[in-house]
Amino acid sequence: MVDGMKKSFLFLADGFEEMEAIAVIDVLRRGGVEIQTVSITSQREVKSAHGVTVLADCVFGEVSEEDVECLIFPGGMPGAQNLGHCKELMLLLQRQYDKGGYIAAICAAPAFVLSQLDVEKKLKLTCFPGFEKFLPNAKVVSDGVVVDGQIITGKGPGFAVAFGLNILGKLRSSVVATEVAKGMLL
Repeated sequence: MVDGMKKSFLFLADGFEEMEAIAVIDVLRRGGVEIQTVSITSQREVKSAHGVTVLADCVFGEVSEEDVECLIFPGGMPGAQNLGHCKELMLLLQRQYDKGGYIAAICAAPAFVLSQLDVEKKLKLTCFPGFEKFLPNAKVVSDGVVVDGQIITGKGPGFAVAFGLNILGKLRSSVVATEVAKGMLL
């Protein structure tokens, strides 16, 4: 890693959606983004919504706020709810938003995580169908992936790769995202 290079962090809680986590990590690493998976508990082992256990790169207490390039929140149930219940994580989220940093959430995570942001404007977001009711202060649209300034949202597992490519486009460039997509035969 280049000195002073920022990292992106993808947060994992028990019940996370596998595709929304692993596909995004894969796309970003192919594009040269330094990304770490973070367990929000004191244990590095995290169990997905469908019973797959993964070993996170680190635990929440090891995340250095100065290093943050992008905070990424996969969906899945009850994973997204578990992320939203982590008070320290929600404080980090608000600080990232306030300083204009990138934030990405997919599926149920916009409903349970981004809904907690204190914002001055109505954000344009997408989420898993049926979770719109948790976003009364947002303009929720049905698109697969939505980029509203520093906020990137995805609708669900079928959009995980496109979601990752949109994050990559923001963090690096549309050229890098296009090259990665071509390499993945998209």
